Formats: sequence, C-alpha cells, structure tokens
Amino acid sequence: MSQTIDNAPYTAFHRRLALACSGGPLLDGYILSIVGVALIGMRPDLGLSTAEVSLIGAAALVGMFVGGALFGVLTDKIGREVMYTADLLVMVACSVLSFWVDSVWAITVLRFVLGMAVAADYPIATSLLAEWLPAKHRGRLLGQQIVAWYAGSVLAYIVGYLFLELAGPGSWRWMLASSTVLCVVFLVIRRGSPESPRWLAANGRVGDAVRVVEKHLGVRVDGRELMPDPAGRARSAAGLRLLMTPPYRRRTLFCGLFFLCQVGPLFAMLTFGPQILSSFGMPGGTVMETLGTGLISLVFLLGCYPALRLIDTKGRRPVIIWSFALMTVPLALLGVWPTAPAAIALTALCAYAFLCGGPNVLDWTYPNELFPTEIRATAVGVATSVSRIGAAIGTYLLPLSLTGLGTGPTMLIAAGVTALGLLVCVLWAEETRGTALGAAPAEPRAAQAPGVPTQRVPQTVR
Repeated sequence: MSQTIDNAPYTAFHRRLALACSGGPLLDGYILSIVGVALIGMRPDLGLSTAEVSLIGAAALVGMFVGGALFGVLTDKIGREVMYTADLLVMVACSVLSFWVDSVWAITVLRFVLGMAVAADYPIATSLLAEWLPAKHRGRLLGQQIVAWYAGSVLAYIVGYLFLELAGPGSWRWMLASSTVLCVVFLVIRRGSPESPRWLAANGRVGDAVRVVEKHLGVRVDGRELMPDPAGRARSAAGLRLLMTPPYRRRTLFCGLFFLCQVGPLFAMLTFGPQILSSFGMPGGTVMETLGTGLISLVFLLGCYPALRLIDTKGRRPVIIWSFALMTVPLALLGVWPTAPAAIALTALCAYAFLCGGPNVLDWTYPNELFPTEIRATAVGVATSVSRIGAAIGTYLLPLSLTGLGTGPTMLIAAGVTALGLLVCVLWAEETRGTALGAAPAEPRAAQAPGVPTQRVPQTVR
C-alpha cells in the first residue's frame, strides 16, 4: 500500500484534502493573532494589568501544550477521521462563548480550551495528509500547511483593523467571536474526508483500507500488500512510551526542541509586535498595531515559498541549519544595537521573519516523515506540545522583559534561543528527502555537514 500511495499521481482528491487539512493551521494563526488586536479594546474595558495581558496571550499556547500530546496519542488510538471534525466543533463553541466573556479568567479558560482544540488538529490533519500524499509532493504540501498559518494571521490583523475602524475598540468581542465563521467554513470543506488507509491497515482493518484506496485513488491493491507487520502492532501498543526509547528518543527531542527554539521568539514577536516596534521608535496607533504587525506576518508567509522549493532541491537538513544560522544574525544585531534607527530595526525584524521560512515549512514535515504510522500523530502532538512551552514562555515574558530588562537584552535572549535551535539542528537533523513515508531507519545515520548530500540507501517501506 505504501508504494501505491507514494507513487500515485497527484489529483484533485489530494488538492481538496490539502485544503481541508489547512484549516487547523489557518485557524491557529487567526485565533492566536486576533487576540493581539482584541486586547486594544479589551485592556481598558476589563481593566487588565500587564501580567493579565500576558496571561491571556499565553493561555491558548498553554492549551496547545496540553492538547498536542493528549490528542496526538488519542488520534493514533481511535483514528484520524473521528477527531477531524470534533476539534472544529469545540473551536466553534469557544469562539461563540468568547463574545460574552466579562472577566480575565473567563477569557483565559476559553483561550486555553481553544488552544487544546487547535493543537489537536495538528496531529490529526497533518498525519492524515501525510499518509495520503504521493512521496514526490509530500514535503511541499506538508510545508504549505504553515503558509495557511500565516494567511490566517494576516487575515486576523486585517479583520481586526476593519473592526476597529468601523466599530471602535469596543468591538473586541466580535473579533474574538469572528473565528466562528472560519470554523464553519472548514467544517463544510471537511465533509466526506476519508480515514487514512495506512492507519486502517496498521489497526487490522485491511479490507477497509483496500476499499478506501480504490475509492479515492482509483487503483486496485492486493490486500496482502496492506497487512500490518508484527513490529507495527508492537509500536501501536507502546504508543507514547515508544517515543523516548533509544530508537526514537533523539528524533523526539530534535523535533520538539527545534520547534521550541523557533516559535518561542516568533510567537512573542507576532503577539506583541507593536510593542517591540514602538521600543525602537516606530509610531504607535491602530494602523501599526494591526496592519503594521500584519505586514510582518506577511513577510513570515513570503519566506516560506523559497524554503518550500529548497527542501526538495537541496534537502531538509541543509535548509534548516542555514535558516537557523541566518535567523540569529538580525536578532543579535538588534540586541547589540538597541538604539538602532526605526527603519533599521524594522528591516532586521523583517529579515528575521523571512529567514524563518526554513524551520516553518519543516515544523510538521519532519515529525511526519521521521516516525511510522502507528506513532506518527503521537510524535506530531508531542512536538507541538514541546514547541508551545517555548511559545507560552516567550509570549508571557516578552512584555515583562521589555519593561524590566529593555530592548537590547530581550533581543539577545531571543538570539540565544535561536542559536540553541541551530545547535540542535547541527547535531540531530536528518535528511528525509526522497524516502518513503516512515521508512527512515530507526537508528539515524551519522549527521553530515550542512549542504553535503546524504547518501541514499534502500529502505523498507512502511
């Protein structure tokens, strides 16, 4: 079955599935960004302190930490299809309820639950998509999921700006509830999406796997080709515990740590972009707090496109190493030159945003390619959870750090976190370009210098 799917032609079915799966990242980008605009009106209406603003900004990220690992395991146990709709229904409920919040604790709890639902969608949707995609298109289409994240972020700032201009700061309740519309749209798009045939076969439902492949790919497969092997059943039984056993421990740490070191500074800058820009002398006001920050999100999005090409032409390993190395430079520059003119500071932040494209497009590509079907969603969920530790800490501490330490030390801390991500990638990043899904050997090959091609060896297809 793996060969049938890996070598299948790319069709309208794959395009529709990729669009449906992009709903989770798009909603994540929208939900996490719209709160930054809503806080403009929420802060005076609810009398929020700096600590409470930080708490609201970090609540969804803490929810993602809990939801990623929890629902990743559940997705591997009960299947992708069941969870594929349930998480969107939870998002609808929380978005609607956000309209009536009247206290910091109410909005914090709802943001926490929203974060859990968003995190649930990552292992569900990216695993489902990876397990249907032909090998030739897998890296590009998994990477494109992050493009949906930034599209959602840009959309949030545009919508927030329009609400502020047309209805004033008091419209923050409508901003928080506006994600309901996107949730409903993707509920409609996801109707009829099939279960993963790889998951069906791995769980002994070979007949169902045969039928779903024939229905959606239009090819007949031999049921004997789909039979799960004993090792696969053992992995399925082990679940979360297997990720920290010797064959997979290094991969688990790599996926979680590079993700953490990337999104810690990134989420903090997106959530509190106007505050950072104002510390360098940029003018404040509604336009900068909405469209100005949306522009930075757009630069993050644009940086993904060259990276999508490079991961398939140059490989995953050199792209992620060189990206982290170059990302450190503008942050370090701002750290040692905290009095830089506003134009230079904005250029440096845009350069950082553009260079983030490499890790961005590999956030979900790496865990989906490095782990077998039986624990793939679990691995994606754990990587998402670990990353959100950094995102939550960064989002909570950044406004406090800007106030207490100043701009220079804050940027140097961000540069240090990014440099740690570089070290993790140099030591542990593998090359998975061109391998069958889940076929990379459990014991990774020795790391090579960035830019040096990894020798190909035949792999057993899973």
